[in-house]
Amino acid sequence: MTVSTSRRLIVLRHAKSAWPDVSDFERPLAPRGRRDGPAAGHWLRDSGYLPDHVICSPARRTRETWDLVVQELDATPPVSYDERVYGAGVNTLLDIVCEAPVEVETLLLVGHNPGLQELTLALAGEASGDALERALEKFPTSAIAVLTFAGPWPELAPASALLADFVIPRGKKKS
Repeated sequence: MTVSTSRRLIVLRHAKSAWPDVSDFERPLAPRGRRDGPAAGHWLRDSGYLPDHVICSPARRTRETWDLVVQELDATPPVSYDERVYGAGVNTLLDIVCEAPVEVETLLLVGHNPGLQELTLALAGEASGDALERALEKFPTSAIAVLTFAGPWPELAPASALLADFVIPRGKKKS
């Protein structure tokens, strides 16, 4: 079996969360987040960015986001809930991504800011269009960054990827 050396990392910030009187880890999605999660799944599917594997923070808002996203995909990739993603900085997130199985070509990382924005900016050695400027300016809830690079996961390093896409899918309010 030949393993491709082309890799794609999709970075998804969780959808908009609510602020009830619970711990940060247990915060659920807000109504807007419950609309935006499916919109993110639609965008991934329609853009052909279907992950082979998902690494997700175990926090409630990230798990709920993933549950909404996956319902819109044409596949159900395996998901790993990794406690290290919650509150992680760029170095920890990069370590987690570099541990991805060799056969995974498209990895989806579902997590939190500021770590996801910092990871995206650190990895992007170049970008398509104005994607880098937009990711630098703001990385709001439900934002998706798509990074591509050549080589195995353990060789992913700062400035080694192309920021191919950066979008902020939004769901529509029901009338």
